[in-house]
Amino acid sequence: MVQADWRLLLPEGEVDPHAVVALLCGSAIAVLVWRWVGQRQIQKKMDQARRTRDLSLERMEEVARRFKQQNPGIQAGHILSLPLVELAEKLKEGSLSPESVLYTYIDRALEVTREVNCVTDFMQGCEEQLREVRRKEERGLLYGIPISIKNHIGCKGHVSSGGLVQFLGRAEEEDSVIVQVLKRQGAIPFVKTNVPQSMINYDCSNLIYGQTVNPLNHKKSPGGSSGGEGALIAGGGSILGFGTDVAGSIRLPSSFCGLCGLKPTGNRLSNCSSLFIKSWVTGTVGPMARDVDSLALCMRALLCDDMFCLDPTVPPLPFNEEVYSSSISLRIGYYDGDSYFQPSPSMRRAVQEIKKLLQEAGHTLVPFTPPRIDYMVDELFTRGLFSDGAANLLDKFKGDIVDLTLKSQINCYRLPILVKKILALILKPVVSHLDVYPLCTLIAVGDAQMWEQSSAFCYELFS
Repeated sequence: MVQADWRLLLPEGEVDPHAVVALLCGSAIAVLVWRWVGQRQIQKKMDQARRTRDLSLERMEEVARRFKQQNPGIQAGHILSLPLVELAEKLKEGSLSPESVLYTYIDRALEVTREVNCVTDFMQGCEEQLREVRRKEERGLLYGIPISIKNHIGCKGHVSSGGLVQFLGRAEEEDSVIVQVLKRQGAIPFVKTNVPQSMINYDCSNLIYGQTVNPLNHKKSPGGSSGGEGALIAGGGSILGFGTDVAGSIRLPSSFCGLCGLKPTGNRLSNCSSLFIKSWVTGTVGPMARDVDSLALCMRALLCDDMFCLDPTVPPLPFNEEVYSSSISLRIGYYDGDSYFQPSPSMRRAVQEIKKLLQEAGHTLVPFTPPRIDYMVDELFTRGLFSDGAANLLDKFKGDIVDLTLKSQINCYRLPILVKKILALILKPVVSHLDVYPLCTLIAVGDAQMWEQSSAFCYELFS
C-alpha cells in the first residue's frame, strides 16, 4: 500500500508538485491547529484565574459590607490616616479593635483595586487569623496590623503565579517563613498583589490579571516588579506590604509611588523561592510602607527568634536597637553618582538634601566612589543574572503567551547563541568606547520599560 502511494507521488522518478504542496499545506494546517488548541488551553486557564480573582473580590466586598452594617459608627477615615507606629500602639493598648482596622482596610483595598487593578487575591483566612490573634495572650509587635503580600510570596492555600500560566492552579501547601513570622507577630495578611509576568520587568502587567496603574497618575506605571504593592499602599489600601527585590523591584515601585521601601542585605530575612532566578543571584524580601519608622518597626518584628528558628540559613542577628536609637555622631559615606549609572536630577538633588540634613544633625558626611563598579555590574551582577543564557527564565514561558510589555525582551533571549555572537562581533567595536548601561540608556532615554529591554539585550551580547 505504501509502495503504491509512493508510485503515485513519484511517477517516472519525478516528484509530483501538487502532492508536495498538499503535504506542506497539511503540515502547516496541523501546526496552526496545534498552536490554536494550545492557546485555547492557555486562555481557559487565564479565564479561570480571572473568575477566581473576581470571586475573591466579591467576598471582600461582602465581608466589608457586613462589618459596616454591623458597626455603623466606625471612623474609617481616622483609622486610615494613622501612621503604622501609632496604629500599632492603639491596637496594643485596646483603643482600636483589630476587627475595625482589618475591615476598614479590606474596604479601602477594594476601592483602590477597582481604580488601579492591584489586588490578585483576597485571603479569606484573614478572618481566622484575626480570631487567632485575639485568642493569644501575648501581643506581638504587629498585633492586629493588616498587611499585603506580593503575588509570588508563598501563602498557604493561595496561588503564587508570578503572572505565569504554568503556575496557575498550584495552591501553596504552607506559608513561607516570612508569612509565618508575620503571623506570629500578630500581623494579618489579607490580600495578594499584582506583578509583571515573570517579575523581570519594571512595569506591572501580565495577561492573567492585566495592567496595574499608578494611583497618583493613571497614565503612569507604579513600577515593578512589586508594582501591585506600591499601588495598593500609595492608594491607602494597605499600611504595610511585602515585596521582593533583585534589581530594583522594591526600590522602583517605592520611588514611583512616593513610598519608603527597604531591600535588606541578602539572606538577612528568609527568602521565598524565585520563579526564574537561580541561587547564584540573591533576591531579598523586604517591607514597603509610607514612612521610615514603619520599616524600622517591621524589621524589629521580623528579626526575632521565630525567624532564626524557622530558617536556620538566616544569621541570628536581632535588630540592633542601640545603634538605631543612638544619638552619637556618625561618619557616613555618600555619593550622588557612581561613574556608571547616570542619576536623574531628582535623585542627585535628594542625595544632596539628605546630606545637608545629616550634617545639620551633627554627622560627618564623607564623599566616596564605590570601588570596582564596572567589575561588580558587568562581571558579578550581569554574568550572574544571565549565566545560564536566560534558559531558566525562558523555561517558565513554555506553554504561555508573552505579555506585550515583555515581547521584545523575551525575543532577544530566544535568539540562537550563534546569532548573538555575530551581533556582538559586529556591534562591539562600534560601542567599545561606551559602557553597556549608558549605551542602553541612550537607546531609550526616559522609558523604563524600553531601558530594561535594551539593557537586557546588551547584557546578552556583551557580557
